[in-house]
Amino acid sequence: MLIRRETPADVAAIHAVTSAAFAGPGSTGEVTETRLLGELRACDAWLPALSLVACEGQRGEVLGHVVCTRGHVGAVPALALGPLSVRPGDQRRGVGLALVHTVLGAADALGEPLVALLGSPAYYARFGFRPSTEYGITPPVPEWAAHFQVRTLSAYDAGIRGTFAYPEPFDRV
Repeated sequence: MLIRRETPADVAAIHAVTSAAFAGPGSTGEVTETRLLGELRACDAWLPALSLVACEGQRGEVLGHVVCTRGHVGAVPALALGPLSVRPGDQRRGVGLALVHTVLGAADALGEPLVALLGSPAYYARFGFRPSTEYGITPPVPEWAAHFQVRTLSAYDAGIRGTFAYPEPFDRV
């Protein structure tokens, strides 16, 4: 498996993987996460260096995708992780694990202070994510507190406190 930056040629495959990963039983039409990715690509919060795919095989078939986009804690730039998607037949094989480790390493190398996400604490704790309230960071929706998490990076400053703001397309999710 190879983790690399997304290219324009990957967009259709990412769309298919994300749709398959998030579609519920009997689902028809576009899933929310797929629409969100399209809107994020078209906004100022898109960070091409942090949109990664996991590929396998001679043809470089896309197995999964992860993205971090520009969010903020107050006026301080931070990152929002998600969506993370893995093709259903390739889930529980380490693809998501590899994608998250790689995007966190890339974000750290770029000097980002922290990454925030809304997700399963049981899953994301393995990557060092902790409840955001431990860092004085509140979720944009108070009801998310149990699942809103932060992973600090090397450039983190303990003075970063406040409410996390996702990029504008997340407001429509």
